[in-house]
Amino acid sequence: MPKGIYNVPEAFNEPVKSYAPGTPEREQVLVTFKELYNTTVDVPLYIGTEEIRTGKTKTINPPFDHKKTVGTYHEAEKEHVVKAIETALEARKKWASMAWEQRASIFLKAAELLAGPYRAKINAATMIAQAKTVHQAEIDAACEFIDFLRFNVEFMTQIYAEQPVSSEGIWNRMEHRPLEGFIYAITPFNFTAIAGNLPASPALMGNVVVWKPSAAQVYSANVIMEVFKLAGLPDGVINMVHGDPVMITDTLLESPDFAGIHYTGSTAVFNGIWAKIGQNMGKGIYKTYPRIVGETGGKDFVLAHPSSIPAQVATGLSRGAFEFQGQKCSAASRAYIPQSIWPAVKDQLVADIASMKMGSPEDLSNFITCVIHEGSFDKLAKYIDAAKNSPEAEIIAGGKYDKSVGYFIEPTVIVTTNPQYETMHTELFGPVLTIYVYEDAKWEETLKLVDETSPYALTGAIFSQDRYAIEQATKALENCAGNFYINDKPTGAVVGQQPFGGARASGTNDKAGSILNLLRWVSPRTIKETFVPPTDYRYPFLG
Repeated sequence: MPKGIYNVPEAFNEPVKSYAPGTPEREQVLVTFKELYNTTVDVPLYIGTEEIRTGKTKTINPPFDHKKTVGTYHEAEKEHVVKAIETALEARKKWASMAWEQRASIFLKAAELLAGPYRAKINAATMIAQAKTVHQAEIDAACEFIDFLRFNVEFMTQIYAEQPVSSEGIWNRMEHRPLEGFIYAITPFNFTAIAGNLPASPALMGNVVVWKPSAAQVYSANVIMEVFKLAGLPDGVINMVHGDPVMITDTLLESPDFAGIHYTGSTAVFNGIWAKIGQNMGKGIYKTYPRIVGETGGKDFVLAHPSSIPAQVATGLSRGAFEFQGQKCSAASRAYIPQSIWPAVKDQLVADIASMKMGSPEDLSNFITCVIHEGSFDKLAKYIDAAKNSPEAEIIAGGKYDKSVGYFIEPTVIVTTNPQYETMHTELFGPVLTIYVYEDAKWEETLKLVDETSPYALTGAIFSQDRYAIEQATKALENCAGNFYINDKPTGAVVGQQPFGGARASGTNDKAGSILNLLRWVSPRTIKETFVPPTDYRYPFLG
């Protein structure tokens, strides 16, 4: 029982290390990369106290060297998923009643492990299996993940501290209970931090979780579980399963104890999950209305005003579109550039792309690596080939691809004469940027184009030196980007600074990395205590 009103350590954003030549972090991550790359790991299912190896395995292959095997992971059968539910619910009995400061300590310890002894390992694992450069791994797998863990603890205390007013003779209290049942976390390949945060944030609030990481992120997910266990997370609070996503999802959604889903992935899959939950609600399966929290697709834009500085626009495009090969939900994938500055933007953009080195993330001079798997490669190659043969499109940079060793696609820029060209509104999730050059006088018309072209509303950026134009665009585009950037690229949201999420077809906009997200994982209960109850039913008005 707590015997004090505790203040948690003040949250702060983990400083990003440079990995410049001669720095200790550079040497350490390269040594760790080599150690991991030259060994193999066998990733089990984590269910309670057990590490289950089913014998039904798939290999883990670095996408930049897909003939190399760095490990295997075991796939679950339905019985294992059912066991994960049962194990989570059993763990809930003690976890949900654990004092909040004890839960906080576990995740704060995990943050310190990642900041220190596990930093090189989580980064190297992300570089190997997700093909991130060391900088992209550092800002994701280390810093953003650490930030989630620290800031979530601070947000939790703010939620608990918010209490109702009390009147004379009455004490009103509010408690924030974990949801009744278990949470299902589905996480993507592209951000190790998201993979860690989606199960961790509900767990921090006293919930228990069944977590299915992406098959392409199992390698670093295994490191996350190692860190959580070392931090003291009790067995069964977060259970990790891999395998057939349809079977796993159907099994979990059919449970009466399903209480919510924390999801990041494609819009189509999220829509299907929402429909299944709705159907199950109609059957009366669930004990409570499940919480549905999802961040899905994006077709993120950069809009330049004629007053913008060409060098700033070009840099925003090259970084926003091609860091991590455009495989960010927030990546710039469509741009609108005025004719007056287009020649200068084009010259720098083409020159910048020509200077980008591409290859293995082990070579720290590479700015570009590969896309995540063959399916992504083939899809992107199809769109690039279509652009080469379209009278409405011209490829001005890149356009080549090769999967003989790894799934390498050059950073590619398509210029289209049709603002409704397919790659202006279809999510590609790769290093392909499509640009429409508009007449300067059609600024207001272009604002409408930006708003109406895509079904998504995740991120967007405008560049302008004209404050009236900035104000106009901010108002006109208020519904088409949950994260809106002025004179900056549309990527790189920082926990505690730019809570992330979008609406429309981009999700429920519950803002991971903010107090808003944690509020979805609790069920408030108000408690009214009357110190001296009345003893007569009669009110004064009765005379």
